[in-house]
Amino acid sequence: MGIPIVKPIIKEEEIRAVEEVLSSGIIAQGPKVAEFEKKFADFCGTKYAVAVNSGTAALHCAMRACGIKKGDEIITTPFTFVATANSIIMQDARPVFVDIYLDTFNIDSAKIEKKITKKTKAILSVDLYGQIYNVNVIKKIAEKYNLKIIEDACQAVGGEFNHKKAGSFGDAGVFSFYATKSMTTGEGGMLATNNESIAELAKRFRHHGQSEQTRYQYFDLGFNYRMTDIAAAIGIEQLKKIDDFNEKRIKNAKILTEGLRNIKGLITPTVKDNYKHVFHQYTIRVADEFKLSRDELSRYFKEKGIGSAIFYPKPLHLYPYFEKFGYKEGDFPIAEKASREVLSLPVHPLVSEEDIRFIIKTIQEI
Repeated sequence: MGIPIVKPIIKEEEIRAVEEVLSSGIIAQGPKVAEFEKKFADFCGTKYAVAVNSGTAALHCAMRACGIKKGDEIITTPFTFVATANSIIMQDARPVFVDIYLDTFNIDSAKIEKKITKKTKAILSVDLYGQIYNVNVIKKIAEKYNLKIIEDACQAVGGEFNHKKAGSFGDAGVFSFYATKSMTTGEGGMLATNNESIAELAKRFRHHGQSEQTRYQYFDLGFNYRMTDIAAAIGIEQLKKIDDFNEKRIKNAKILTEGLRNIKGLITPTVKDNYKHVFHQYTIRVADEFKLSRDELSRYFKEKGIGSAIFYPKPLHLYPYFEKFGYKEGDFPIAEKASREVLSLPVHPLVSEEDIRFIIKTIQEI
């Protein structure tokens, strides 16, 4: 089977938890969801957490709860999964892209201010691959222009800046528990916030616009974004293990970096001072100086039984879907360069040190 790029870790604890829910007779949103929300908020260090059925739903809830509406502009990065930008469009708002830093792959905070207009209402940052965005600078910009900060922390559960958890820095932080994420509920998501109003509005939005205190009174448009107790039961068990999962990822990443850092043409990940990078992905850049192109290296890995993946093969502004916003090739050269060079290697907790050494040896042999 080789070394897969990702593999969910589901053990007896998760299976037993699901069996208990199935036996209880309460399988939709119920007490397990409430328990998961409380424990996740405690984990993040926020006052509230709102569980939903996907990371995309969590992003959409955050947009709605933060008051984003038609005609608003939201500043974000083009180097991310499409759900980041789609959540903006789902509110009839406009994604305004800003280029990225090449070392962290996160939004370049120095380029944000020039994109702010009277229509700008929020900055949607992304903690790509598991490292939190440039918190201090972006918070200062948001305060200066009275903007909301929505943190797409879907890849950064347990990540930290100055010992404070991902998802706790802005007005709302958003997480995904998709099958390939660092912790999973199969499908699922979470919104974390310290703002009671945002939490309540998100709860209404996930539940057809009705408050959970006054059923069948519809305050506003809403969706069915609820999480099931089945998913929450898995999430509760996964949350107990996430610190261990992350430490194994960090350990694997450290060994990879030590083995690859002196190979010409391979650029290993950067970890900024005071940041805890949790390596949802371990992403190298394959530059022109390397013996093989990025795609050739990926094919070579496949021949050797080593999984790899490209996150992401094109920045969002290069897809025809986003042409209606006036974007074109060359608008964000750093994101475009990154998309030609990035390659993610196996780093998840089921990758053994022997596997890591084999990956290093395979590259060294080139």
